[in-house]
Amino acid sequence: MRHLLDTRTLTRDDALRILDVAEDMADTQRREVKKLPTLRGKTVVNLFFEDSTRTRISFEAAAKRLSADVINFSAKGSSVSKGESLQDTAQTLQAMGADAVVIRHGASGAPRTLATSGWITAGVVNAGDGTHEHPTQALLDAFTIRKRFFGADSRGRDLAGLRVTIVGDVLHSRVARSNVWLLTTLGAAVALVAPPTLIPQDVSAWPVRIRYDLDEAIADEPDALMMLRIQAERMNAAYFPTEREYSRRWGLDAARLGRLSADSIVMHPGPMNRGLEISADAADSPRSTVLEQVTNGVSVRMAALYLLLAGERTRAGEDGR
Repeated sequence: MRHLLDTRTLTRDDALRILDVAEDMADTQRREVKKLPTLRGKTVVNLFFEDSTRTRISFEAAAKRLSADVINFSAKGSSVSKGESLQDTAQTLQAMGADAVVIRHGASGAPRTLATSGWITAGVVNAGDGTHEHPTQALLDAFTIRKRFFGADSRGRDLAGLRVTIVGDVLHSRVARSNVWLLTTLGAAVALVAPPTLIPQDVSAWPVRIRYDLDEAIADEPDALMMLRIQAERMNAAYFPTEREYSRRWGLDAARLGRLSADSIVMHPGPMNRGLEISADAADSPRSTVLEQVTNGVSVRMAALYLLLAGERTRAGEDGR
């Protein structure tokens, strides 16, 4: 891989390769000594223009467990807050010898701009851009689903035959978009459930089924129910009457949890708004994969960095995935 910018253009073979390498990485994390010498001498920069805790820490843990040097760059309190452009920041990182840049940015398309601009020769990983995509989150979600349903036989397998229902703030969710494309590529059937106001205006090209009633969706017996966070910080209008009303209509409470089929799992990308999109009963139940997703996120991000930096690099400036 040259870059990891989205899941929409990720082929089935590429996705399975990342997931299978993540299996290898997960195996190493069960050892007493978790650190590998694989990326010794490489420098990974976490370039975060948006606040994030778990994604940044996950990438930092992944890079350090591969023995890479890590530089954390936060836009707040940096030259960016003084007006420095993305180009100037990128060229500074290039001068410092960055081998990979993990970028999280509020503008959709910023990681692709960085990857194709010629400003840097480093590999670029999209850690979330605007309301566009968040590919490593979708990969760790797919890894978690695969592991829950296939266990020790998961290596090399896709998700054909599984049904995944994504519920909540689809409009503002890059996690939902990345999951729609990746899960479909891996053979899963994907449904979206949300108030009409939280579904994007034109989803005619999306390979999904749209529903507006969570109880009807649960009656379809999905294998995985993925609850999305209500992103109040991105909302500049009233998308639903009240939080109480949203929770009543589209929240996963104890009663709905009890109506899920016996083998169904409950997912959430975090951080959770307990009592809004998901109740404590659901978040803490044995069906919940929330903490597994965090653990698997480190393995998946180790795999992404490994595939970017450990193999033979294509010539500088070449555009790829």
